[in-house]
Amino acid sequence: MPLRRPSRALRTLGAVTLLAAATAACGDTGGLRGAGATPTAISPARLWPDLPPASSPAFDFDEAETEVVKGVNVPDDDIRRVDPAAIVREEIAGSPDDYAGAKAPYRQTTARMADCGSAGDRARCPVLKPYYRDLTGDGRDDLTLGFRLLPGTLTAVRVYTVEKHRLVRVMHYEDAVSAVELAGRSVIVRSPSDVAGYEYRLQWTWDAEQNALLLTHDEMLRSDGRKHAPHTPHSPRPSQSPSSAASR
Repeated sequence: MPLRRPSRALRTLGAVTLLAAATAACGDTGGLRGAGATPTAISPARLWPDLPPASSPAFDFDEAETEVVKGVNVPDDDIRRVDPAAIVREEIAGSPDDYAGAKAPYRQTTARMADCGSAGDRARCPVLKPYYRDLTGDGRDDLTLGFRLLPGTLTAVRVYTVEKHRLVRVMHYEDAVSAVELAGRSVIVRSPSDVAGYEYRLQWTWDAEQNALLLTHDEMLRSDGRKHAPHTPHSPRPSQSPSSAASR
């Protein structure tokens, strides 16, 4: 037998009964007390409404930039079977200005890749522990990869997925990273700020239309999370190359 909703009269009677019971219970401790005046909501004030609309972005964030990693195969489309060190070596081979030669800013990263093999010193290997989680929502694991840019204190953060049997990079960033977090379909990177007591918090979130992780939040906040402040862009932007990030 289908259940029927109670009539409006019965619902009203029930609400009055509950309210009376709550009032009686509160009366034992001195009755209800007001919490004070509620601040009046103020809508945003739009400034300079006659300004013409912008026709192009002010900065190039490479928000939807993806790249197929051509030199690395994915056995059985299982990203867990891909060697993270092989991915980094392929990136090094494709960016000789950053990683090769006496004047390359991250030549030590190249030199220490020899320690990433089974016979090497794992403590010296610049490739960090890989993490696997479904960030794209397709039911398969994706790879979040980090490696140190040496010499220096910068860390490269990359995210890879598998598309049409190919390894595809869907997010890249490098900075002086203090923490990296995965939350749902998002990657959150925290970096130190020049302002004492504050840090940068950048969040990339998967966008199915762009097939990439897009930079959706870029903010400066207290290190303890108590209070937000306007963002001042001191940290390298996602569009910067490793060499430009090192020059700041």
